[in-house]
Amino acid sequence: HPFSQSSLQSRVVTPLSLSLISGRFVAFQNRRKNVSKSPSPLTCLPLSLSLCPIPAISKLSPTFPVTDSRMAFSDSNDISNGSSICCVATTTTTTAADVLLPETTAAAADAAALQRLSDNLDSIFDSAGDFYADAKIVVAGDREVAVHRCILSGRSPFFRAQFASKAREKDREKVVKLELEELAKDFEVGFDSLVAVLGYLYSGKVRPLPKGVCVCVDDDCCHGACRPAVDFMVEVLYLCHTFQIAELVALYQRHLLEILEKVASDDLLVVLSVANICGNSCEKLLAKCTNIIVNSDVDVTTLDKSLPQHIVKQIIDRRKELGLTEPEYIEYPDKHVKRIHRALESDDVELVRMLLREGHTTLDDAYALHYAVAHCDAKTTTELLELGLADVNRRNRRGYTVLHVAAMRKEPKIIVSLLTKGAQPTDVTYDGRKALRIAKRLTKAVDFYKATEQGKDAPKDRLCIEILEQAERREPLLGEGSVSLAKAGEDLRMKLLYLENRVALARLLFPIEAKVAMDIAQVDGTSEFTLSKNIADARRNAVDLNESPFILKEEHLQRMKALSKTVELGKRFFPRCSEVLNNIMDSDNLSQLAFIGDDTPEERQRKKRRYIEIQEALIKAFTEDKVELDSSTLSSSSSTTPICKAPPSKLNFKR
Repeated sequence: HPFSQSSLQSRVVTPLSLSLISGRFVAFQNRRKNVSKSPSPLTCLPLSLSLCPIPAISKLSPTFPVTDSRMAFSDSNDISNGSSICCVATTTTTTAADVLLPETTAAAADAAALQRLSDNLDSIFDSAGDFYADAKIVVAGDREVAVHRCILSGRSPFFRAQFASKAREKDREKVVKLELEELAKDFEVGFDSLVAVLGYLYSGKVRPLPKGVCVCVDDDCCHGACRPAVDFMVEVLYLCHTFQIAELVALYQRHLLEILEKVASDDLLVVLSVANICGNSCEKLLAKCTNIIVNSDVDVTTLDKSLPQHIVKQIIDRRKELGLTEPEYIEYPDKHVKRIHRALESDDVELVRMLLREGHTTLDDAYALHYAVAHCDAKTTTELLELGLADVNRRNRRGYTVLHVAAMRKEPKIIVSLLTKGAQPTDVTYDGRKALRIAKRLTKAVDFYKATEQGKDAPKDRLCIEILEQAERREPLLGEGSVSLAKAGEDLRMKLLYLENRVALARLLFPIEAKVAMDIAQVDGTSEFTLSKNIADARRNAVDLNESPFILKEEHLQRMKALSKTVELGKRFFPRCSEVLNNIMDSDNLSQLAFIGDDTPEERQRKKRRYIEIQEALIKAFTEDKVELDSSTLSSSSSTTPICKAPPSKLNFKR
């Protein structure tokens, strides 16, 4: 090359982003390890021929000097005092050959260059490591997305303002963390929606839909307008509006406009709510949603709970103009019904009972069960059911039974409570949907099929579907919980100990399922039975111990009844969990359970170690209890026989 560094007339120092330049040049990727070791926040590298080789220029081609007018633009690393690269460059030149290319060739070259740029920036976002990220967005559940301030600031005025405000804070050198719930305050959004929007900001391209995120569990659904698909598009639309990405707002508004006619009216309320938040940027979407809801069967109470008041008023006024005069479409419930609803919202079932005594209305006329299932706490709903004053299979004016509403709520405890009170899972809505189909259409496939580690909470959506599937099968309840319980026979003490341990183990392995069954069986209202308490009673009265080693009291009967109901509910609605518990309670060697299923060898070894730990802990507890029990009974009377006899490899004991 005719130029050398010594002949440079001027030196231009240009701050660059290490993450960007590394994503675009392999040579910088090889050098950034040395840069990261530098103690200085800014590292200066010469723009040498070995780093950026320039092709030879023909002497016959006239050159057109191009003045490098770039300013020393600020990078995110300048804000945070992080690592940057400063390159020493000269005035650049371009040849006539570069300028006089045919238009088609130039257009193709531009397209290829933009494609490479998009791919390079996309690779930065998708990189396994942080790739010199200087900010993170924290999503619900402590998930984090590493981002680069320079890219987001250049692409979004919203992020530019956010990072500028953070730059004025004291700890500028630290990685900036933004809470998603603080950025998007008006509507809850998920991880996949955030990644989709950020991916567009990096690459300029709309990514394919995430696998399983926009697909429901119903095999008969085309997945074009089911709730998971609608939720994803609505969340992306809201984020694009918040992050001020106008072109993406227009794109997703157009997608939603195309499917609105196919969306269920209850799901349409979500679209309408977000369109109202987006304001002028979603005027068409807001107008079309409003028009569809006006002509739908959605009642005023549901509108009032789902939409802002000014939107509700617009819908009611439009219905009146169109002559839709049915009371439930244009009027709020009367004052007596409202008082019952307010009492339920306050979780005051006793006040509901008092209002019913006045005789102005009934639970069925007020659709109190429908209201409680849709809007109130699960405990309040259960207490209302215990009154026994409402028809659990009553339909509201839209044709929904209480179980249909519970399927929309997606609360396992409420669904099980209704089923145990006689709710019919086979009842269909006016458009032919059963509660099971409603639940399936609301559940993401990725959540339903995701494996859940034992001891971790299972997704509520999946539990609701499993419960409703079991209810439709109408399988009879089994007689005994397992072989161990059958062997207990008439020994009520051993049966009670077995139930205590089985339920305790269920709480450990399947916390959500166990809580649902225990709450409905009202286990918390009974006293736990332990060996230590039984031993204390024996020490107080050795004569009773000789004559009757165990006296079954009323509290024991109540406890046994509650635990038995818990086990029965588990067998009826959670057979998968019950089968695992049966295997554990009846197994002499828990390590054998590690080989159940289609797990990898590593997962089997991990399960085997876990089961052995559980077995050792339970055997140790049994041994300690037996030693304590034997010593106490021998000290009371030499003729006393031990209360509990069982081989140490069995698990039918309670610490």
